[in-house]
Amino acid sequence: MAYPAPRNTEAHWLRAFTFMIFMTSSVVVSYLPLYYKSLQFTSVQIGLLYSIGPLISIISNLFWGVTSDKLGTLKKVLITLLVAQIVLSVALAQVSSYGLVALLLVCFYFFYFPIYPLNDSFAIMTAQAQGKSFIGIRVFGSIGFAVSALLFGFILRSVGASYSIWVIVLLGLLSLGLAFPLTDKRAMMKKMELSGLWVVLRQREVLLFFLFVLLLAIGHRLNEAFLGLSLSQIGADESLVGWAWMLSALSEIPIFFLLNAYGEKFKELPLLAFSGLTYTIRLLLIAVLQDPTWIVSTQLLHSVSFGIFYFVAVRYISRVIPDEYRSTGLALYTIVWSSIAGLISGTFGGILMQSFGKDVLYEVAAGFSFIACLGFITMAIIARHSETATIQASSRHS
Repeated sequence: MAYPAPRNTEAHWLRAFTFMIFMTSSVVVSYLPLYYKSLQFTSVQIGLLYSIGPLISIISNLFWGVTSDKLGTLKKVLITLLVAQIVLSVALAQVSSYGLVALLLVCFYFFYFPIYPLNDSFAIMTAQAQGKSFIGIRVFGSIGFAVSALLFGFILRSVGASYSIWVIVLLGLLSLGLAFPLTDKRAMMKKMELSGLWVVLRQREVLLFFLFVLLLAIGHRLNEAFLGLSLSQIGADESLVGWAWMLSALSEIPIFFLLNAYGEKFKELPLLAFSGLTYTIRLLLIAVLQDPTWIVSTQLLHSVSFGIFYFVAVRYISRVIPDEYRSTGLALYTIVWSSIAGLISGTFGGILMQSFGKDVLYEVAAGFSFIACLGFITMAIIARHSETATIQASSRHS
């Protein structure tokens, strides 16, 4: 007879699993571009390979979300995804032609991307059941990402970026081993209701929010896709690339805890504008600086750029979109932030990188971020005037 795991043990296993899958994410984000470079692919080709993931994630996240709903299990779906990810990683390690790599990446990303929203659902349900904060579990993902970036940076500097795929295989096997002790949860991911799509987009406030999120996300994704290549081109080795990603991941941890404790004291739109401003400064610094060590140090600004945005944007959506359409709003947000922005930045970022180099690429990224910053400032001013007018109208009628 099987007995459920004690509540504390259940959370510990989930923290370990979250730590491990984000170690994999770190290698995929940080070192796959360098792996493609070792295969002699051009910047344009690498950008197109990067854009495959966001495109596939639109379909795969929805498909596996619905599948987990119908099967009523998160654990079994996660195990299935991890097994497929491992098999496809081994297959990727066997090929070097651009066409075959692209084809296998389509399949790989179909099973890779849904792991993270499913794990978030797992973490949210576990935290709610135990009366704890979701951040207390999710933060182990940031720690895993940071540890992986630094550890495998040193290892890959010694053995070469061509071994990145085998690192992904190893981490996939370890993640699979940690998935089996997890206490299963019934999937509670609500699929996006198309009937609610128009209701959400009809709100001018929401439409403008998604527009400025897209602009900010393009800047973010350009940095994500081409930071490793940019550092490599100006003389950095794999370990220095690892330091860059480690600093960015670690820097977001204190911000998550601070916002969790004190974030409610501040309004969302001014915080989003501040995030856009810090993104602009961060990306401009990378454009101007030519010393890899100084560029690595700019990743500390990840804390007040992405850290603030990640936490506040979801809170804003939860406030302005009615409960019955919230899952639709969150699905749209994910598509805009991850899928559309990733597709645009991967496709056109590679062309910019190859034609004009790092400096112009990051100047364009900073430009998108600055426009987003101005947009959020404008929305904040309009919201402030609207609140003032409402208060004055209430005073006149009282």
